[in-house]
Amino acid sequence: MRAEQVTAVEAEHGEGPVWWPSWGLRYVDMLAGDVLTVGDDGSVSRTHVGMVAAALRPRVGGGAVIALERCFAFAARDDLSDVTAFDEVWSDPAVRFNDGGCDPDGRFYCGSMAYDATPGAATLYRVTPGAEHAPEAVFDRVTVSNGLGFSPDGGRAYYNDTATGRTDVFDYDSVRGLHTRRPFVTYDDGAGLPDGLCVDSEGGVWVALWGGSAVRRYAPDGALDLIVEVGASQVSACTFGGPDLDTLYITTSRTGLDEGAEPAAGAVFAVRPGVTGLPTLPYAG
Repeated sequence: MRAEQVTAVEAEHGEGPVWWPSWGLRYVDMLAGDVLTVGDDGSVSRTHVGMVAAALRPRVGGGAVIALERCFAFAARDDLSDVTAFDEVWSDPAVRFNDGGCDPDGRFYCGSMAYDATPGAATLYRVTPGAEHAPEAVFDRVTVSNGLGFSPDGGRAYYNDTATGRTDVFDYDSVRGLHTRRPFVTYDDGAGLPDGLCVDSEGGVWVALWGGSAVRRYAPDGALDLIVEVGASQVSACTFGGPDLDTLYITTSRTGLDEGAEPAAGAVFAVRPGVTGLPTLPYAG
């Protein structure tokens, strides 16, 4: 199966796609600090939100929660014209936020990474509604925090620390949060490194492979089920969207590529794989 290019090359480092009915498809040009919105005709508009735009999720009452370079932020409006940043979570300028998502209880998680990917320098943080000024560290000793998605029943969570070359699975409940971590899939040399991920309505786990020119679907038991080829090597993340959640949208990056190489890198791709996704989990604050 092969994904088709659906936007022009709009992003240097496209990441973090998310679908929400009042937004349509949004993603970030991370190191430009911009949130990009895709129109019905494939056109793309930009909203600048900070030095870095790492990840965002909708808020139940409208607007968004956003991870910027070293802090979380809120927007009350869907057009993101009123972004208000909270205090920095840490002060080290060598580390930035990278990727995140919400849990079934409406809490927002975002993990970090060092700009030079120093091993163990990063942490996964969580923001709880009503306690936005006190983010919690969920676990540390992370290298490149990426992809977080939950099973259809909310009882399992899938997570990538890209540098491990592995997707892990946790059990999840409202009181203990993420717990009982263990390997889910380990990637062979040459497959690419696990970046962003999402989960479909059947419990299949879709993993974007950085350097692998592909997104792979794994069944709930970890068996490889499907490979979607992408016309760019640095495949960064994926999400289901469209009115029926039947389209898999895939972001790509051209960071570090030679000029003229991979002319489609930085575009959004899409495919209808024959399975539907899960609705985006919003932030409850």
